[in-house]
Amino acid sequence: MTEATSLTEGKCIPCEGGVKPLSAEEVQAFAKELHADWVVAEDNKSITRNITFKGFAKATMYVNALAWMAQQEQHHPDISFGYGYCNITFNTHDIDGLSTNDFICAAKSDDLLG
Repeated sequence: MTEATSLTEGKCIPCEGGVKPLSAEEVQAFAKELHADWVVAEDNKSITRNITFKGFAKATMYVNALAWMAQQEQHHPDISFGYGYCNITFNTHDIDGLSTNDFICAAKSDDLLG
């Protein structure tokens, strides 16, 4: 396991609109706490990470663990995966941008990789 950060210790808070998305400065500050492979979209509305695995089973096991974590946090990413890969995108649809929840879940998804 990686060393816990404030993000991995965080808990998602339901976001139902009416909340402003994170500013570009806040997004960049949170992004520094994630694995370097996370990419912030140019419009600051999403973060994406592409992960490679050896084979289909490892990718599937990771996606299952990721889905379980996302369900516990009630904050769900867009996921695509197949033989040897998994692509994850987090954003907060209700605010059309990024929230702290996206970074909490991204950090926790990094932690799943060990």
